[in-house]
Amino acid sequence: MFDFDGVLADSEVLSNSVIAEIVTELGVPTNIDDAYRTYMGKRLNEVIETIARVTGRKLPDDFADHYQQRTFDAFRARLKPVAGAQGFLAAWRDVPNCIASSSSPERLALSLEVLNMTALFAGRVFSASNVPRGKPHPDIFLHAAERIGIEPADCIVIEDSAGGVMAARAAGATAIGLTAASHIKAGFDARLREAGADHVAASFAELDRIIRPLLQNPA
Repeated sequence: MFDFDGVLADSEVLSNSVIAEIVTELGVPTNIDDAYRTYMGKRLNEVIETIARVTGRKLPDDFADHYQQRTFDAFRARLKPVAGAQGFLAAWRDVPNCIASSSSPERLALSLEVLNMTALFAGRVFSASNVPRGKPHPDIFLHAAERIGIEPADCIVIEDSAGGVMAARAAGATAIGLTAASHIKAGFDARLREAGADHVAASFAELDRIIRPLLQNPA
């Protein structure tokens, strides 16, 4: 199971830059590090609710659409895969997989199209927008496991956030933290371990070395 933003798509710098710009325009100066701390890993409705709380404003009814459109424009222009992601997916194409992400279905669909990954996950893209609770609760991983017909305990989750690692562990899955995306800063591996990651990989090459024995000798 792959989280998407920051795992397969190197999207966190782009998306959080958009959030920082929008919140600043609404009167609360916000830089990208502020956006990482406050908004990253949240579902769309949670992001909108947090923006309203931070700015103290009642946002217009079309705000979510406006926010998503600005994000989509940035993705169409500049979204790239995380380094090594495409080769890893090709190498492990025969192993059942899926995406289990906090992003909205619309954002996932657009991002997969831009990255030319749509066919790789056809019918196996799951959004936390469609479960009762977002990460760090386990709902999205339990939902994805049920849909693909694999017990959570037999799943390996690849995550780039502490909340995602916590959600994976709460679901009973093996959690591997990945620190390969461009938004990751030095020392973040320690946060993933503190959140309960069973392993942490700094690249997809290292992830491959970790996963190979796990699949050959499952616990």
